[in-house]
Amino acid sequence: MSFLAFILLGLIAGAIAKLILPGKQGGGWIITLLLGILGAMLGGWLGGMLFGADMNEFWSLSSWLLAIGGSIIVLLIYGLIVGRGDRTKA
Repeated sequence: MSFLAFILLGLIAGAIAKLILPGKQGGGWIITLLLGILGAMLGGWLGGMLFGADMNEFWSLSSWLLAIGGSIIVLLIYGLIVGRGDRTKA
């Protein structure tokens, strides 16, 4: 898969992950899309290491599931890190 196709996959996977996750993660769509690219890279790396998955096909179901799963993981971690700073003293 080319670099541009991988970025496109990450952008779409980040948007899908944002729709799947309940609640407000914050950061807006630009941060979400950038985290989606990072998540697609993480999903591809983990999929290759754990399952021997091949991320060479753009329209492969495994590519999409790994990218979306990686994006969800990255968004959850981001929400935990950023969510700690949102607490206000009552």
